[in-house]
Amino acid sequence: MTGRLDTFTRALPGLGEGIGTVIGAIRGAGVPETTLELVHLRVSQINGCAFCVDTGTKGLRKNGEPDERIDLVAVWREAPGFTDAERAALALGEAATRIADRPDPVPDAIWDEAARHFDATALAGLVAQIALTNLFNHANVTIRRPVGAW
Repeated sequence: MTGRLDTFTRALPGLGEGIGTVIGAIRGAGVPETTLELVHLRVSQINGCAFCVDTGTKGLRKNGEPDERIDLVAVWREAPGFTDAERAALALGEAATRIADRPDPVPDAIWDEAARHFDATALAGLVAQIALTNLFNHANVTIRRPVGAW
């Protein structure tokens, strides 16, 4: 597949720097890096962003995450090996990504379970991670960013 733009963050002046600031804030929110990466991968799977699924799995492997956990992210509800906090973050990621799928996109039960594991700053970091991943997924799918282009 041929991409339409090399990367949208370079084509729009100032966007890359702004996103870099957002990424820094997310990483400083107190959510474990592995949890952020698992959420990124799951949201990217839902959105069908091959580029982000590729980079997400490579990033997790580079950081020492076992293949078994990476392979089971798509079926995390039925799979062993995920902590309760990771499960809460993954559920929040799925709900916040599939907002058109139900009348109450992020039910209180999902939010409350995430809030049991993360404080307000960490929750804000998770929400920002989910939103940023959706931004990248939507942009990369739109510009047809090819797998391996990073």
